[in-house]
Amino acid sequence: MATWVRGSFKNVEGAIDFDPHRPEELAVEATIDARACWTGGPTRDDHLRSADLLHCEAYPSIRFASTKVAKIGATDFDVAGDLTIRSVTLPVLLAVRYLGTWQTPWWEDGVDKGPKERAGFTGTTSIDRYDFGVDWNAALPNGRIVVGRRIDIVLDVEGIRCND
Repeated sequence: MATWVRGSFKNVEGAIDFDPHRPEELAVEATIDARACWTGGPTRDDHLRSADLLHCEAYPSIRFASTKVAKIGATDFDVAGDLTIRSVTLPVLLAVRYLGTWQTPWWEDGVDKGPKERAGFTGTTSIDRYDFGVDWNAALPNGRIVVGRRIDIVLDVEGIRCND
């Protein structure tokens, strides 16, 4: 691999069922619009969306659903779940940290709707992209490969309470 490339997905929807008093009951579902991948390089982003890699025309979404949560510290959890990329579903383990809750103003259509409670989480995992059928690669003249197999995933999540 020649260099590290950081990217993000701009369109993510999901639900977090979380009670700070019973954090081990955390449940998460998320759907990521694979077509909204962004690395800062338009040509690279188009290639990521192509049939060589994410194949967004056939598989426009990436999905995650938690299956089990283990509390491993005051604010740290192992969240097991199923990750689906290109119709391949495999188990993954996320190391998750709960960052707390806070209140912020909520404005909608120019109207103050009062404070909204938010909760923050951060998480990490690594996957082998070949396991999900994302196996395109090419060799560089120096013998290195263009794209590494291991993908490090970092999540920064802010949930907004919906059932006030």
